[in-house]
Amino acid sequence: MKLVPIGRLVGTFGLRGELKCLTTSAGEAALTADREYALDPDGSRRVRCVGVRRQHNRQLVALENVTTPEAARAFVGCELFAERNELKLDSGEYLDEDLIGLRLFDDAGRELGSVLGVQHLPAQDCLVVGPKRALVPLVDAFIKSIDLEGGRIVADLPAGLLD
Repeated sequence: MKLVPIGRLVGTFGLRGELKCLTTSAGEAALTADREYALDPDGSRRVRCVGVRRQHNRQLVALENVTTPEAARAFVGCELFAERNELKLDSGEYLDEDLIGLRLFDDAGRELGSVLGVQHLPAQDCLVVGPKRALVPLVDAFIKSIDLEGGRIVADLPAGLLD
């Protein structure tokens, strides 16, 4: 069972023990009521979500048997994890962990480096590539294909981007 983070509980809300949840992009759709989530990556601690609602630009969650702000405070700072196979990603969507470790190639087949991480910047997401930790925008103009099973990303990058 592979668990991935879908959100972080960042504060309490109101008098009924609801919690503010900052979801990941994949977590937005994965967070639903009447579902159990892990509180740690190994799945040893679990909670049942009994309610989810949107309030402005954030998700509010209600957990089973958490009905006061005092009880909710015990969960502030915790992450919520869901099983990887339960996440529904659209075509062209990837989890960070899916991309980390892939090798980046140019159109001619030359290896440019390995993906060390993904940074989520205001303008766009960027791959962190190679020992110099160069940022490669994860946009259609540069990224031509992503082959998860083959462990490859093919990109057409402007000269000097990885220097």
